[in-house]
Amino acid sequence: MRNSTRSGVDPFIVMDVMEAARKAEEAGRHIIHMEVGQPGTGAPQGATEALAKAMEQGPLGYTVALGLPALRQRIARLYGEWYDVDLNPDRVVITPGSSGGFLLAFTALFDSGDRVGIGAPGYPSYRQILKALGLVPVDLPTAPENRLQPVAKDIQGMDLKGLMVASPANPTGTMLDHAAMGALIEAARGQGASFISDEIYHGLEYEAKAVSALELTDECYVINSFSKYFSMTGWRVGWMVVPEDQVRVVERIAQNMFICAPHASQVAALAAMDCEDELQANLDVYRQNRALMLAGLPKAGFANIAPPDGAFYVYADVSDLTNDSRAFAAEILEMAGVAVTPGLDFDPQRGHTTLRFSYARATGDIKEGLARLQRFMADRKAVGAQV
Repeated sequence: MRNSTRSGVDPFIVMDVMEAARKAEEAGRHIIHMEVGQPGTGAPQGATEALAKAMEQGPLGYTVALGLPALRQRIARLYGEWYDVDLNPDRVVITPGSSGGFLLAFTALFDSGDRVGIGAPGYPSYRQILKALGLVPVDLPTAPENRLQPVAKDIQGMDLKGLMVASPANPTGTMLDHAAMGALIEAARGQGASFISDEIYHGLEYEAKAVSALELTDECYVINSFSKYFSMTGWRVGWMVVPEDQVRVVERIAQNMFICAPHASQVAALAAMDCEDELQANLDVYRQNRALMLAGLPKAGFANIAPPDGAFYVYADVSDLTNDSRAFAAEILEMAGVAVTPGLDFDPQRGHTTLRFSYARATGDIKEGLARLQRFMADRKAVGAQV
C-alpha cells in the first residue's frame, strides 16, 4: 500500500531504547531507567480521588472542545500565582497532552512549506510533527556558551514563519532568562514569525523561576502539560494559551481533530493543581537527584555537561568517548544495565557524540545507576589501557 511522503518521519529513538530495556527486563535483568523523561511518581492522590468520585456520580462524556471551564479558569489563576500574569481564561485551550497542542498550534499558524525554527538540540517530536504536516523544520544549532539555547542572532536571515523555543529545555534542562526570551520574541517579530513557547517543564526549577513568554507578550502561543510537574504522563492532558483572536481558530481545529481532551483526565488535572504539598515533595526528590547527577556523572567520566536549571535531564558531550552515541547507549545498557538516550534524538547533526541522562526516577535508582555507570566506565577504561 502506498504511503504519503509526510509519513516518512524518523523514529523516536528513546522509545526504541525503552523497548530494548523492556526486553532486558523481560529476560530477568534489573535495568535502571535514565532514558525516559517520565516522573517516577504517579498522579497526585487528590487527582485520583477526585476522578473516582466523578465516576461514581455519572458517565464522563464529551466536554466542549476548549475543555472544562473550571479547568481553564484554574489554569488562568495559575499564571497569576506563578508569574503575576492576569490571564483571561477564555484564552486557555485544553489539549490531549502537549503533543495535541503542537498539532493544533502548527496547524493553526502555518501553511505547507513554511519554515519553522527549532533549537538543536531540542525535543525530537517538534521536527517530526512539523514534517508530518508538510512543514519545514529548521534546526538552529545552539552553542555551549549560550547554554545550548537559541539566541536572537541564530535566526537572522532565516526566513522563518515560526520560532519554537523551550525553557526549561529537553534535553538540556537549561533556561532562558527575561532578556534572552525577550530578544528571541523581538527577533521573531522582526521577520513576521509566530512565536511558540514550550513550557512543559515549568514548575521543575531549582534555583530561579522559569520565565513564561506571557510575561513579555500576548502575541504568542504557550504550550504546557500536566505530564511533568503534575506527574500525569499517561493521562494525556495539557493546555495552550493563545491570543484572543486565535481562540476560535484553534477551537474549530480541535473540534475536528480531537473533539475534546479526555474528560476523565481533565477532572483529575483540575484536582491535581491543588495538590501542592505532594508536587513539591516530588520536586524535592528531583532536586536531590540533580545534585547526585552533577556530582556523580563527572566521577564516572561524563564531565562535559550543561548544568541544568530545570526539568530532570543532564545532557553530556561524550565526543571524547565515542562518535556513535546510539552504539554507546546500547553498550551501556548491555554492560551496565542502565538505559540512557543517544543524542541523535535531539540533534541529527551533532547528536552522535552526546547522551541524555534523565533523573526523574526514585533517588535509590539514581544512586544505583551512577554506581553502575562508574563501574562500567572504569572497566571500559581498564580494557582500553590493556589494549
